[in-house]
Amino acid sequence: MKSNPADYTDLDPEKLPAHVAIIMDGNGRWAKKRLVNRVKGHEKGTNTVRTMVRTSRELGISTLTLYAFSTENWQRSKMEIAGLMALLKKFLKSEQKEMLENDIRLNAIGEIDRLPKGVQQELQNTMNITKNNSGMLLTLALSYGGRSEIVKMVREIALAAKTGQIGPDSITPELIARHLYTKDMPDPDILIRTGGEMRISNFLLWQIAYSEIFVTNTLWPDFSKEEYVQILKAFQGRERRFGKTES
Repeated sequence: MKSNPADYTDLDPEKLPAHVAIIMDGNGRWAKKRLVNRVKGHEKGTNTVRTMVRTSRELGISTLTLYAFSTENWQRSKMEIAGLMALLKKFLKSEQKEMLENDIRLNAIGEIDRLPKGVQQELQNTMNITKNNSGMLLTLALSYGGRSEIVKMVREIALAAKTGQIGPDSITPELIARHLYTKDMPDPDILIRTGGEMRISNFLLWQIAYSEIFVTNTLWPDFSKEEYVQILKAFQGRERRFGKTES
């Protein structure tokens, strides 16, 4: 993996986001525009995933989280789900070598036990193979839903309270964060959504409280390295106040 410094000359390496989260939307519409099966759109989208992972690693972004499959996506047709799971399994296997070569650790969040057993096994295998890597954390949100994550958190804290491990005054934002899937990750600095839809779609509802949001009309399979870098440049021009007054 070789970076091209010319692509990044406008970026300040001191102001890069630590954590980028992306809602990868538009595979189906990309396929529909071309009169091909939706799975073809998802297949094309895996190329964009590869490009974004490589670019993020080249830039030195420490955490990249990709919304790959939501809890609501289980409502799609059995054919599309089967195609998506086959693509996911193939992607995991094909990217192991590159993750190892480029010091990328794979992580997954969501209701992983709902995935097909073969996908779970390949996912666990890839996470085990890359567990000692520290250059970048790549997290795939799979069978993930922000509301179900919050319900899980509330149940865990309620059980701790019921058994006398904690009292009401112990429930703080920090405690809540420790019971989320993302407990070992910083909150996203940037949330990018491709495909032009102006909604969060049940993604990282707690974690994106102060994320800078960027929505592009570009469909995910067409999202390029150049547009990604331009979004990062725009991020560096924003003043993040976290509720405070302007400096």
